[in-house]
Amino acid sequence: MRLFLWLVAMMAAAIGIAVTARFNPGNVVLFYPPHRIDLSLNFFVVLEVALFAFLYVLIRAFRATVKMPGKVAAYRQHKRERDGNKGLREALKALFEGRFGHAEKAALRASELPENAGVAALIGARAAHRMRQAQRRDQWLNKLVGDNSMKTARLMTMTELLVDDHQPEQALEAVRELNASGTRHIHALQMSLKAQQQAKNWPEVLRLVRSLDKHRALHPALSSRLRELAYDDLLSDPSHDAESLLRVWSTVPSGDRVKPYVACRAATALNARGLHDEARVVAEESLNADWDERVVRAYREAAAPAGSQALLMQIEHCENWANARPTDAELALTLGSLCLKQKLWGKAQRYLEQALSDAADSRMVRESHLKLAQMHEALGQEEEAANHYRQCALATIL
Repeated sequence: MRLFLWLVAMMAAAIGIAVTARFNPGNVVLFYPPHRIDLSLNFFVVLEVALFAFLYVLIRAFRATVKMPGKVAAYRQHKRERDGNKGLREALKALFEGRFGHAEKAALRASELPENAGVAALIGARAAHRMRQAQRRDQWLNKLVGDNSMKTARLMTMTELLVDDHQPEQALEAVRELNASGTRHIHALQMSLKAQQQAKNWPEVLRLVRSLDKHRALHPALSSRLRELAYDDLLSDPSHDAESLLRVWSTVPSGDRVKPYVACRAATALNARGLHDEARVVAEESLNADWDERVVRAYREAAAPAGSQALLMQIEHCENWANARPTDAELALTLGSLCLKQKLWGKAQRYLEQALSDAADSRMVRESHLKLAQMHEALGQEEEAANHYRQCALATIL
């Protein structure tokens, strides 16, 4: 419809011009002595239009010629940007697909564009790392050393890749450089935690676990396991003497002291160094907060000397716990052992036989028979003692 209207308008204009030109008697005279040129007005108008068109085309051609180098440069720049962005997209796609060789080659093409060079270097470093090409990985990362805008990304990538490569010392150097720049975020703490764990720097692991727990950045199961590993190393270190062990224990927060895995290791370590009074306090606080058979076993090993008031207090605590847990075999074994040490023969036999009947594993059966054998031997009942020793030996074999 629009084309039809244009045609009608052009035809009308042509008819109008023709009619006007036919009835136009005007002349144009050009004098340039001694020359004279006579032209009709219509022809003069046609010449003017033709001259205008010629000059317009000539000027447009000149301007296009002048702009040609800039257009060529813009075209080449556009082509570089298009190729660089295409290479960057291909590099990311190949990296996510696991085609690390293709990702590195595409990153190399993408790095030809200066705007993409930083991101392309990170992709190339990750791709090279996945192919276990540490030298090429470092070469990619070294390209970013002078780029301050990519400093945080470079250090975070370095930390993550070095931790994955089990190089904790170099990873921690990158973390320290990152912290020196004032950058602190959750992922950096997580990477630092992994590096400290690999370096077996357990005090720092505990500090980072507590910090990440405040931000809810660790799964509770992982947090608990890391704390357990850290306290196991700190409290079970054979180089600790009694004094140094107490110093380590004094640094443990009160909330962690009552946790069973911490209290068990602490009580065991204290017992091994003859600090039975401290071990009993640790076990009692933990058992009052959270019952655990491992702590009960450590409490049994921390038995006070026979005839002492501390041993009587132990028996009293165990009897109170037994009222609430009448079928706990570990507690019955502990109570029987303490009564045996205090020479309360009747109670000892009753609790040890209860432990034997409720025993859930061979270790408890063996210990119960051994304690009963010792009790009968102390009472001069040789036949019963021999029978329990035999049963203890059979439980050991089985």
